[in-house]
Amino acid sequence: MTDETADRVVTDARGIKPFVQPAVLLVLGLVAGAATLLAPGAELRFGLMAATGGFLAAASLVALRDIWRIWRVQNTFQAAFSLIQHDPAPCFCTDDDGAIVLQNAAADRRFGERLGLPMARAIASVLPNAAAVVFRQETALGRRPSAHEVIVTPRGTVRLAAHRLNGGVIWRLDDLADANSRQGEWIGLPMMVVSHNDTVLSMNSAMRDVLGRRATTLEDVFPEQPLVAGRRSSLSGADGKIEVIPIVVPSKDGRREVYAVPGLSEPPAASVAARAFESLPVALLHISADGEVQASNYHAQKLLGVEPGTTGPMSQFVENLGRPVSDWVADTLAERVPNRSEVARAKQRRDETFLQISLSRIVDGTGPSLLAVLHDATELKTLEQQFVQSQKMQAIGELAGGVAHDFNNLLTAITGHCDLLLLRHDQGDQDYADLMQINQNANRAASLVGQLLAFSRKQTLEPEVLDLADSIGELTHLLNRLVGEKIKLTLSNDPELLPIRADRRQLDQVIMNLVVNARDAMPDGGEVRVETRMVHLTAPMSRDQAIVPKGSYVTIRVRDHGHGVSPDKLNRIFEPFFTTKRTGEGTGLGLSMAYGIVKQTGGYIFVDSVLGSGTTFTIYIPAHLKSGEGPTVELIESNTSELIETANEGRPGVVLLVEDEAPVRAFASRALRLRGYTVMEAGSAEEALETLSDTGLEVDLFVTDVIMPGMDGPSWVRKALKDRPGTKVVFVSGYADDAMAEGSMSVPGSVFLPKPFSLVDLTETVRQQLH
Repeated sequence: MTDETADRVVTDARGIKPFVQPAVLLVLGLVAGAATLLAPGAELRFGLMAATGGFLAAASLVALRDIWRIWRVQNTFQAAFSLIQHDPAPCFCTDDDGAIVLQNAAADRRFGERLGLPMARAIASVLPNAAAVVFRQETALGRRPSAHEVIVTPRGTVRLAAHRLNGGVIWRLDDLADANSRQGEWIGLPMMVVSHNDTVLSMNSAMRDVLGRRATTLEDVFPEQPLVAGRRSSLSGADGKIEVIPIVVPSKDGRREVYAVPGLSEPPAASVAARAFESLPVALLHISADGEVQASNYHAQKLLGVEPGTTGPMSQFVENLGRPVSDWVADTLAERVPNRSEVARAKQRRDETFLQISLSRIVDGTGPSLLAVLHDATELKTLEQQFVQSQKMQAIGELAGGVAHDFNNLLTAITGHCDLLLLRHDQGDQDYADLMQINQNANRAASLVGQLLAFSRKQTLEPEVLDLADSIGELTHLLNRLVGEKIKLTLSNDPELLPIRADRRQLDQVIMNLVVNARDAMPDGGEVRVETRMVHLTAPMSRDQAIVPKGSYVTIRVRDHGHGVSPDKLNRIFEPFFTTKRTGEGTGLGLSMAYGIVKQTGGYIFVDSVLGSGTTFTIYIPAHLKSGEGPTVELIESNTSELIETANEGRPGVVLLVEDEAPVRAFASRALRLRGYTVMEAGSAEEALETLSDTGLEVDLFVTDVIMPGMDGPSWVRKALKDRPGTKVVFVSGYADDAMAEGSMSVPGSVFLPKPFSLVDLTETVRQQLH
């Protein structure tokens, strides 16, 4: 495609659409001009002349704007065309509408003319799922200037890359299988690429010369199947059978590279190590019958971090196999274990490097020995660790939800009946102290359940609008007690702080955890600084694989001058159960809980650390603006005031209590009856609906559990409200999850009370709902 053709194609592709708007204005101007000539009065003619001039001026300005925009787009596409026209890979340019406006010569040869078509349709013959791939690329271009994706197809592996332009996108399609084939041409050994179903995808010139033909299947080359790597096999050459030792290198996409090493009668150390090692583009070790590494090629030396000529037992090079390395080598030599790859850590590398090692047994005149093929599996190991970590977090989340329900029901019954006993004992009673101990320890148990829920972000928050300077100021006394006498605590607040919306109790816990960590990082004393600042982001901030949207944020920084955290541990610092402290000094739960609370609040937390200089934790919490509205479901806060002894206003209310846990139902019914309410009990939703079938029964309030066997709380309440509209509702649940509150959003006049709740919490919530 020539430059002149490119100009024409771009102009044609843009079409006449940009000129529609100025054309309409021009027509209106002409109509107004014609009307001027026919107008009867001077004033009317003057007005029409002004309108005519206005329309013509507007048409000129709009036309100039569109011409300028098209000129810029054409210049951009001209520059793009000069960049891609000589590219050996197929390249396309698409406009803002997604239509192809340019393609290079390589695209012409492979696809033919595709101008005007969408990108997904143009390459559908190469990518079966082209629409999905192109959609993912276009979505990624909305966040960054370029994107690429490697796709495995039945015909091989291809890579589609996209780069954003002013007014369009450049697309480039690479055939990776061809690239691998071209690399194979430089190898002197016979080599071919085989698919997962033993189809020969490509072979180098050395293999074609040996075979004297083009093979289609692995069996055409090696008649004896299955092919065992490292075992002497017969290759069907042009002049008859050739004895070779096949070396198989697997790829991530299921393909295999098969190299044919001549099987000479010399000792393996001379034939394999000396002749073939440096010729193969893979990392290889030759291991003798006694488990000693006798030779290694350049690629293996680079992966292992050793000098050329280094020898010794295999255990000197790798570790963390899960069992003794010498046993693995001996079992493979004796064929006591199946021939499969193992992952181990490179022992002599300074950085964390993992290797996937495949051992192949070789037998010749000198006896058995091993050929080891090494691959860098660091990225694979990292992905595996991330997957294991995500599975662990998921398991913790599921455990937290289930445990919270059972524990919170038990704690509700314990604290509730303890409150009932405290009503009959004053402070002078000898049993009063014991009852208070039970009550306090039950509250501690509830706090532990809340910490477990924080790891998986499933705790129920009770957000309120906070002035951070005031809340941290009130926390200062407790923080000074936590840091001790050796540590100086310094607070610094920005006078321009905006309020935030957060759970004060949970946020205080986060700050205390960070201050305690700072204290522990300075065993010989030092200074801990807690600073608050206002930050206004005019553009999104990208950091640590997180993107903080633009807006106003209140930041909290906790700084210390302690020993710091090493870079290899810094990216794991928020993981549950990971700790840099010695055994017995920390559980590894504090920072992960802080991370969960901050994320559930809608904020972000980052860490910076330098070994020997200290660590800084920075929390970003969105500022609370007046236009923002809180959730529609009210979360009832715990009221620690004295029990209200007065009776209910007006007549006592009638409460239908629905709870499947008998101990909780017994406590709640007694507590409500003590306050003068008439209480009817039901152990399930079905039983509650049966009770309400009596139309003569008056009920003022439903108090119901959310999750129950059979019909859940919101479902039966909606059904009951059809016949009893206006009845107030209190939902309670041991599943401390925001989803529980969301289930009651569609129920008008309802509030949510999380378990465990005390006698005061329950009675005050009921009183507020009824009065």
